Amino acid sequence: MRSVLLIFAFTLLASNSVSAQNTYLYDARFVQAAPGKLLDLIDHYKARLSNYQSIGDEAPFWIRHSQGDKWDLMLLFPMGSYPEYYRAERLTKRKQSEQAFTDRLKGLVAWQEDLFVYGPPLERLRESYPGAGLFHLEIFQALPGRQADLYREREMENTYLRRLKRPENFIFVRDQGAAWDLFTLGFYRNIKHYAESADISESDQEAAARTAGFEGAARIGPYLRTLIAMHHDTLAVAVK
Repeated sequence: MRSVLLIFAFTLLASNSVSAQNTYLYDARFVQAAPGKLLDLIDHYKARLSNYQSIGDEAPFWIRHSQGDKWDLMLLFPMGSYPEYYRAERLTKRKQSEQAFTDRLKGLVAWQEDLFVYGPPLERLRESYPGAGLFHLEIFQALPGRQADLYREREMENTYLRRLKRPENFIFVRDQGAAWDLFTLGFYRNIKHYAESADISESDQEAAARTAGFEGAARIGPYLRTLIAMHHDTLAVAVK
């Protein structure tokens, strides 16, 4: 009965937070390794990857910090929905499979936080992830009452990027967990691909910005900062 009530509560939370574009549930887990334990932590997660399918779970997408925020790894666990992820049989299999993994994990992690988010369909990430070698993550806390405006600004930036034929960012919106309201994740082949925007002419940037609804290309950043209380940028690479 308790599990049924929990699933019902999660479903109510979901109905209040899902936008039309963001309907697939993920657990975004940010992990900082214990001192000197990063490679051990990566190997520990690698050893776990083959077990996810056996319990009916999707293996996570994961990236490794290169520069920016304090975390070392970000793992994005596909959940689908709360009722689906917390089905009784999956809970039982997960508990049996994860005990030894979790016990060892405690000695490898200095800090971690989980953020449950609604994002794009799983198929879109599956298509983009294998060819990416560099990732740009921007994570935000909105000013009070400006969450919807922040989401709209992120969509406007995607319109701007589309006009310039640049990769769009995947948008993930908070449901519960850590204090962040939203994050976006851009997928690039490498650092050269990421830096190609520097070659776009100012006139093209200006036209794209106005098409997207901004006052101009130079006003994108200042407008964003009228909506946010906190903002972290991170460049990350694929885990080898």
